[in-house]
Amino acid sequence: MSAYLPLAVPLYGPDFAADPGSVYARLRAFGPVAPVEVSPGVCGHLVTDRDAALGVLNNTDVWSKDPRGWESGLPEDSPVRPMMGWRPNALFNDGAEHRRYRSVITDSFARIESHDLRRQVGEIADGLIQDFASTGEVDLVGQYARPLPLMLFNAMFGMPPEDGPRLVSALGGMFDSTPETATKANADFGQYMTELIGLKAERRGDDLTSWFMDHPAGLGPEELIHQVVLTMAAGQEPTTNLISNSLSRMLSNPDYYSSLSNGAFTARDAVTDVLRHEPPMANYSAHFPRRNVQIGSTWIPADSLVLISYHAANTAPDSEQAGERTDGGAHLAWSAGPHACPVKQPALLITITAIERLTSHLGDLELAVPRSQLQWRPGPFHRALASLPARFGPITPQKTGVTPWSSSPSSSTPPAETSTESPLSSANAGPQPGSYSPAT
Repeated sequence: MSAYLPLAVPLYGPDFAADPGSVYARLRAFGPVAPVEVSPGVCGHLVTDRDAALGVLNNTDVWSKDPRGWESGLPEDSPVRPMMGWRPNALFNDGAEHRRYRSVITDSFARIESHDLRRQVGEIADGLIQDFASTGEVDLVGQYARPLPLMLFNAMFGMPPEDGPRLVSALGGMFDSTPETATKANADFGQYMTELIGLKAERRGDDLTSWFMDHPAGLGPEELIHQVVLTMAAGQEPTTNLISNSLSRMLSNPDYYSSLSNGAFTARDAVTDVLRHEPPMANYSAHFPRRNVQIGSTWIPADSLVLISYHAANTAPDSEQAGERTDGGAHLAWSAGPHACPVKQPALLITITAIERLTSHLGDLELAVPRSQLQWRPGPFHRALASLPARFGPITPQKTGVTPWSSSPSSSTPPAETSTESPLSSANAGPQPGSYSPAT
């Protein structure tokens, strides 16, 4: 059910995208939970208080992740259904079924060696940087932060390197596009998934898809597809936003960027700053009360939509200056409770390596416009830049020093002799230089 709430505050449109902080300030006036509209006519409540959020995230006796009671009243063509409709995966189930699905993801990712993952991210990053290095300008969202995790997932799930651009085009086409483009992109992604499952059904490999298939949880065909789709989607959008949001803050503060380049601060500090102040999935973690429940002075009917605002619930205000150390600060960007992000460490490794690789090659990188003029993608769930235009001194293969054409590893990448064959080895990995995860 998505009952109309007369005081509901919209969480969509350009105004919210441009200044979510002022909207959260209005919402806090309602108390720990506030009425919101996530799409025209689709209402629910948003938890803006950290203690109240933890109460929802940890209390599985009262709160369910299964949306079927709520979505029965949702129009079939509702734009939020793709993000919130029930599926047989780790995100939309409770109890033993959730643990079964989640174990497939956590056990499979545990088989990936960190040094191999760093190496593969570095190789893909170098290949992407080569594509724009000689131009002196780049959109760091469209040309770097968005394709990088997709190229990586193409390798991790076991598709040949030449299929990487297909995945980038398919999932990339679902963002900021016309309905016609989005429809074609969705069909292309369906075809990609069909070929991936067919390939691994015929020939297993050292990859996530094969490990999902052979896991003791015994996923059925439909469950397998939904587990793969969830893992790709939950890894793509947050990772893209975490990379680009971190870079936008770093590049808009010369002191911070200089200190980061010179070693006073690390890429991890920049990422932690963003996780607290500008989390890539700002409002999500949909929950549904099993019975009528009260939060603060607000009564919420059973099977109503309740979202957690990781952004509003984080303890530090969004206006705190980027660049201050936040290593010890608490935040909810990874969620909490049984549905907390199951692949936090790989996500951090991918993001930090991508940032380090870029800044090590392009030491004079700077924003092409003031940060205040950057455009943010509208939407109730994410905090995502539409683009991140930047400029730098062009580099070519003939330039001396560390370049994306050289074999020098980044500070995140160990020497090649420490690596062993793995699901990310060159025989089954994505593109080599010069070619071409959410809470569950």
